[in-house]
Amino acid sequence: MAEQPRGGELYSIGAAAKKVNLTCKTLRFYDSIGILTPDKIGENDYRYYSKETLLRVPVIKYYKQMGFQIDELRDLITGTTFCTIARIFDRKIAERQKEQSHIHDQYVAITDWHSMVLEAMEVIEFGATEVGVRFFERTECLTMRQPYKPDYRDTIINIEFTNYIESLDNEISGPVIRCFDSVEERLHGMPASQTILQKPVKPCADGQCSSFGGGIMLSCYHIGSHDTLLQAYERMEVWAHEHHYRCGPKVYERFVADYWLTDDEEQFVTEIIMEVSR
Repeated sequence: MAEQPRGGELYSIGAAAKKVNLTCKTLRFYDSIGILTPDKIGENDYRYYSKETLLRVPVIKYYKQMGFQIDELRDLITGTTFCTIARIFDRKIAERQKEQSHIHDQYVAITDWHSMVLEAMEVIEFGATEVGVRFFERTECLTMRQPYKPDYRDTIINIEFTNYIESLDNEISGPVIRCFDSVEERLHGMPASQTILQKPVKPCADGQCSSFGGGIMLSCYHIGSHDTLLQAYERMEVWAHEHHYRCGPKVYERFVADYWLTDDEEQFVTEIIMEVSR
């Protein structure tokens, strides 16, 4: 049976471990690194602890709760100055702020991607390919002007754009959007260039972002292969004529479900978005 304290004397290691809800192994480890030294070592290397010494344990647990590592605990526990403690806390706060920022960036990307999956599922389930006008909120996007790429996979999984984002020390989220300066060129000819847009995760520096949306635009979802996208364009032009709208000049292809999610082209969902006026 473990020795019990008598008259405010000492706790054996077994009694001490039970009192502070730790294991004997942990108490020995804390002794070995110098953050909780027993008050007495008796015969056969038995360790004994006073109540005053054990009062350090809740402090150690609280520091561990805040994420301090063993080497930091040693400096915090062993009677250093307030300046040293403040410096250790400053460093830990900076670490946690960086981790918090990284987790936030991951959360934004995951939630945006999840929203795209749900959007694609809804469009496919309801066959929501009707043409209509709706308000698009203004969104700041990172942009890159490129020569026109007829290959959709090369446009959507865009190596040059990815490298550009990395050069800005930024990250992107949400759907890839391709912009053409002219609806007519997109419909009836070969556009000379395209602009790739995507929402940044981190704040943009001046001049790095352009606005998308911020007004009423004509919209139509297309389900299926990108090779048949012009069918949606044609339906939109007919609808605009019937409802007395003028299309253009710019048009956007917003890729909701594509090669990033599936290779099944029948599951592709693309939203065509045209500027319109009366």
